[in-house]
Amino acid sequence: MLLVKNASQLITLEGGVRKDSYDLAIIEDGAVLIEGSKIVEIGTTRDLKNSAEDEIDASGKIVLPGFVDPHTHLIFSGTRENELYLKLKGRTYLEILKMGGGILRTVRATRSASIQDLIRETTRRLDYMLINGTTTAEAKSGYGLDYENELKILHVINGISHPIEVVPTFLGAHAVPPEFKDSGEYIEFLVEEVIPKISGLAEFIDIFCEKGVFSADESRYYLESGKKHGLIPKIHADEICDIGCTRVGVEVGAISVDHLVKTGDESLDALEGSGTIAVFLPATPYMLLSREYARAREFIRRGIPVALATDLNPNAYTESMQMVISLAITQMRMLPEEAIAASTINAAAAIGRSDVIGSIEKGKQADIIIMDAENYQQIGYHFGVNLVDTVIKKGRIVWRRRMDVSHS
Repeated sequence: MLLVKNASQLITLEGGVRKDSYDLAIIEDGAVLIEGSKIVEIGTTRDLKNSAEDEIDASGKIVLPGFVDPHTHLIFSGTRENELYLKLKGRTYLEILKMGGGILRTVRATRSASIQDLIRETTRRLDYMLINGTTTAEAKSGYGLDYENELKILHVINGISHPIEVVPTFLGAHAVPPEFKDSGEYIEFLVEEVIPKISGLAEFIDIFCEKGVFSADESRYYLESGKKHGLIPKIHADEICDIGCTRVGVEVGAISVDHLVKTGDESLDALEGSGTIAVFLPATPYMLLSREYARAREFIRRGIPVALATDLNPNAYTESMQMVISLAITQMRMLPEEAIAASTINAAAAIGRSDVIGSIEKGKQADIIIMDAENYQQIGYHFGVNLVDTVIKKGRIVWRRRMDVSHS
């Protein structure tokens, strides 16, 4: 057995998904006892002392659940740093897409990449995610946009070997590839020719519902088709315009609606009380050079459960949930406890895992991080550095900061 003891704060997040109260259920001078891959007890260090042969002393540090990243475009080849330059020159995201950049540029690079190339690039990103505290991540296809390459990406997601658990989502409807004349023709191809063949390789189905990409009606048809093949809906909604995508998500029973920068009051009305998780992706407007972010305070005021994710992709290229937490606090005015819950228990709910991960509770999987912070409010406040000291995945130490800086 393994005992993590002397935590200045053990942030348990006991009690399930947060929406009305964001209490973190903290145990001062906390300890957690792990046997195999499971948590078998939590309490104070005094309660649990001498209960295990292996111990980790977390004195002066906080202990919390591993971060869950519920929205990533993890599998891609190539980078698009030149597009940041174009944005600095005044080009918009949709203008860059029409120029052949954006998603379609990454599609070309990803189609050309071998499975081995994609595994190598993806493993590097997963390593960065892990050392920054992420222990579970959703990963979307969507940079293939044809049957062969979407299948290739899903095989990478399902086959990659890494301590981080990777949860697969089919995002065939990410953009309209050049082989098709319009979005309607492409959606019909996905529904008839692709979804039935790939459904066993994904848990979720997602679509980029947006003006100039896929309409609300197309999104409804596509997501309902995925449901018939056992896929759980997710939806990119209201990133650039509110064309009813959040309402479609609620209507089809989506587990989450994601982005939500432009979500209007009518869409909020539909979301309120639905049980669907609202996933914010603040790194995206940050890299779009926008000053407009999702109205987090209004979502929280209405009791809508909210989560955070990186949106890791070539446009918003970050593997760090710590960075996302800082952006949520400083740009969206989320309180630290809200941002932490949104990155753990609520993020787990956004991928259907809140009964297994996302909190430190007896019987749950031992996905735990130790952070070099005296209290939870330092997360997001002490920014631009990695505060993670130790990562435990399924009860096993998978990364630890060991080497001291030499001052000689």
